[in-house]
Amino acid sequence: MTPEQMKDASLLELFRLEAEAQTQALGRGLLVLEREPRRADELEACMRAAHSLKGAARIVGLDSAVQVAHVMEECLVAAQEGRLLLTPEHIDALLAGTDILLHVAATDAARAEQASQAVPGMVQRLQELLGTPAPKPAPKPSVALPVEPEPQVAPKAQPVAEAQPSSEPKPVADAPRRRASEEGSERVLRVTAERLNQLLDLSSKALVDSQRLQPQLAALQRLKRLQASASRLLDGTRDVAGNSLDPQAQAFLADARRLVGECQQVLGEQIAELDAFAWNAGQRAQNLYDSALACRMRPFADVLGGQARMVRDLGRELGKSVRLEVDGVSTQVDREVLEKLEAPLTHLLRNAVDHGIESPEARRLAGKPEQGTIRLLARHHAGMLVLDLRDDGAGVDLERLRQGVVRRGLATEETAARLSEDELLAFLFLPGFSLREQVTEVSGRGVGLDAVQHMVRQLRGGVRMEQRAGQGTHFHVEVPLTLSVVRSLVVEIGGEAYAFPLAHIERMRSLAREEIVQVEGRQQFWHEDRHVGLVAAHQLLQRPEGSTPKGDIPLVLLRERDNIYGVAVERFIGERTLVVMPLDARLGKVRDVSAGALLDDGTPVLILDVEDMLRSVEKLLASGRLERIDGQGRQSAGQRKRVLVVDDSLTVRELQRKLLLGRGYEVAVAVDGMDGWNALRSEPFDLLITDIDMPRMDGIELVELVRRDARLQGLPVMVVSYKDREEDRRRGLDAGADYYLAKASFHDEALLDAVADLIGGA
Repeated sequence: MTPEQMKDASLLELFRLEAEAQTQALGRGLLVLEREPRRADELEACMRAAHSLKGAARIVGLDSAVQVAHVMEECLVAAQEGRLLLTPEHIDALLAGTDILLHVAATDAARAEQASQAVPGMVQRLQELLGTPAPKPAPKPSVALPVEPEPQVAPKAQPVAEAQPSSEPKPVADAPRRRASEEGSERVLRVTAERLNQLLDLSSKALVDSQRLQPQLAALQRLKRLQASASRLLDGTRDVAGNSLDPQAQAFLADARRLVGECQQVLGEQIAELDAFAWNAGQRAQNLYDSALACRMRPFADVLGGQARMVRDLGRELGKSVRLEVDGVSTQVDREVLEKLEAPLTHLLRNAVDHGIESPEARRLAGKPEQGTIRLLARHHAGMLVLDLRDDGAGVDLERLRQGVVRRGLATEETAARLSEDELLAFLFLPGFSLREQVTEVSGRGVGLDAVQHMVRQLRGGVRMEQRAGQGTHFHVEVPLTLSVVRSLVVEIGGEAYAFPLAHIERMRSLAREEIVQVEGRQQFWHEDRHVGLVAAHQLLQRPEGSTPKGDIPLVLLRERDNIYGVAVERFIGERTLVVMPLDARLGKVRDVSAGALLDDGTPVLILDVEDMLRSVEKLLASGRLERIDGQGRQSAGQRKRVLVVDDSLTVRELQRKLLLGRGYEVAVAVDGMDGWNALRSEPFDLLITDIDMPRMDGIELVELVRRDARLQGLPVMVVSYKDREEDRRRGLDAGADYYLAKASFHDEALLDAVADLIGGA
């Protein structure tokens, strides 16, 4: 909230800000006091927070909040003075009091009313734990009926007698300023997420634009070299001619040498200036982008609000003693990633408390401390946020899990007996799978780990689970530090650039053609002691096959649990950090694509949705229509090239078919455009030859459909028609035909030569 907004805000709104900050401090301190009930600094901090809230509540006239804060303060003062030793029951009541203080002034009227109704019971509970007798008339207010004359205290008057100037802020509006000073004495301004996204988008485009100066510099350097060559040629001409040139020619030659020299000097100066400008512009653009990105980054601690409290409360509800230890709270993460991490992190923590940590009796029998520990570590690694969550519980009962797999019909007893530990643990991530026999408020519905995996994958990350019997469970989560940029492997597919996010790639490698084998009608290769299926990337993306890579086949290996596939691409362009540009929402979900980006030179690139691609691979395998790939990534040699002839004239069809068959091509025929379109969609062809005037669908419509289809748009097309006017020829070529041949003038060799020009020999 800006200072201008603070001036216009009501006292109640300012109290909400104060309550939010102080209750967070109370919550953290009380969890520490539960472990170390005599820790003086935490007792002092919690007492002051309760005292500040009491004074702030008085100013805004919230009597119920005054009562709760007052009795909480008395409890903490008694602990400070040694008259009371805080127990978990005291902490329960004090934490419940912080909840009431947070909600009593909520904008939601129902929530505020509910909190106010809970005040009398909460005050009585704390007084009973404190051992305080029934309140007597005294200078301090009674929790049931305040004795102090509240109406005599004006909102802007001096604080009441209990509020010490040294411990309570003058106005409540100072709370945001105090929080700003605690964060490094920097002014804190609230900016909408949309503004930050716009700033990051503009800065990323500025960064890309700054890189476009490099090709211009390279072109100027090439021009400078050409001018140097021209100067040398002029010098050579002068040396060869000697004195044989007349004076006028010698003057022209001297002027030409002088002008070339001046051009070289000017060009050299401009290159130096442009080089300096490009370097400075690149640095400024990079700094601008880094600063814009930093505005979106927040410490990992922001996602932990209430998690320690949730772990503690859930443990007590289940009759367990559990504490959460966190390391790496200052690790910087994108705000959007933090927001989306809260739900899966909560699932994992609740899972650890419910399924992992044993009861105090079971831990005592196992020789463990009665209090269980969950440790959460956040760190950066290779441009990713890595979360390691470990508990010191019992781990996973693998035999019980194996029986659960068989009982749910997911595997036979023989198959389940052969499953490895990793394969068994993978079942825990299936939708609806749970080891709980009965559904409770905490678990039993089988949505925990399935939801975690789904949400982590939405963040373009991954989750892995390990366990050690009797020693605990370990969840390893990796997600990008920011969704605004993604580290990717850029490859060429169908002559265009595509990007695989590195987080979803098993590895990249080159495959020698002699390593490809045929297994059950599919092409596979040997990798890590297993056969791996081979799929052409251009077929997956329904793109025409691009240039043929020479030598080994570039492969990207993708893994989903135990399934691994090799995707053949045309070449590796390199590893790049790409600024993510979301696709227009009007496009909906584009199959196999998650977003767009620009390379350093401004070339557009599509960022692939690897999970979607894996589903496309499975569908392609199920269809049985895999293209065969040889050692150079093309269809296997030895197969004759196929030509589709579309013409409504039986005579013309047969003439063309016989000519092409005689040259060694494989030929299929269609009687009109509709018949030809159905044939193209059901079978692969290397060339389409079509007439124009046909029933149901003419040749122009057929060519336009072919050019609009992603899978067929690279198919060579020849039009053979009786219409030989220039406008007819132009109409066919404009529709997308590669060759136009008039029937009136064509002969055998003309047709065959045109076919050979388009697709080569049979």
